[in-house]
Amino acid sequence: MTTIYIFPGQGSQSIGMGKELFPRYSHLLRQADALLGYSVAELCLSGPQERLSDTRFTQPALYVINALSYLETVRQTGVLPDFVAGHSLGEYSALFAAGAFDFLTGLELVQRRGELMAAAKGGGMAAVIGLSPERLQALLTRHGLASLDVANFNAPQQTVLSGPTQDIQLARPLLEREGARTVVPLKVSAAFHSRYMRDAATAFSQFLANYQFAELKIPVISNVEAAPYQDARVAETLVKQLVSPVRWVESVEFLLKQPNPQLREVGPGQVLTGLTRQIAQQPLRAVS
Repeated sequence: MTTIYIFPGQGSQSIGMGKELFPRYSHLLRQADALLGYSVAELCLSGPQERLSDTRFTQPALYVINALSYLETVRQTGVLPDFVAGHSLGEYSALFAAGAFDFLTGLELVQRRGELMAAAKGGGMAAVIGLSPERLQALLTRHGLASLDVANFNAPQQTVLSGPTQDIQLARPLLEREGARTVVPLKVSAAFHSRYMRDAATAFSQFLANYQFAELKIPVISNVEAAPYQDARVAETLVKQLVSPVRWVESVEFLLKQPNPQLREVGPGQVLTGLTRQIAQQPLRAVS
């Protein structure tokens, strides 16, 4: 059996998350609060929702809950995973689980990542449901929507676009006429995982130059490569992640090809569990 833990990203946050974890891990919460300058528990339990959904606060809060959920899962089961992966922000929790950095270092990284991503204004994102990625790419080309990038390959029939807000709005009715079941604008402040994050990526690269990362004890599947991280390229890969699509379908396909794979979502919600079910229902492609 291959034990695999997967960690959710932004969109899985909700008021009340972490309630059952806070008493046991109060010592780590105190450290997190001191670093951030506010109470993570208060934010998670009381919100308000607008603040919890602000990427500057979402990213640290979700990282903390994912990390504590991992510690609690290992405590309860006594099982260390054979592989870990995370969706976008969730990849930092996977790297924490793999020993790339300690709890507080990971929190420093996601705090800065959230600040830089929040500073990149003027773009948006939308989830396109009911079209294959190949069909979607062809439609973008045909209709001259070169300003839009694919940000997330989430499931066989769910792909997320990033780009200028006005072009996202223009694409919505067009794609629905061309066969998309629906196009759902996401509540984000910028065009994440796209060329429009280049300034953020440059600044994040400079920030990461101050850090050294430990050898990974568990293979981490990279969003950028849909393959295991290379120890020497952790910083480089995290920078690339900001401007590259999340290759979640291929990542899950890689994991499902392991012997008797048992995937467990670690963190709030069941978003990734639902995506995994959709991916598992299609014939798996060869993983090179």
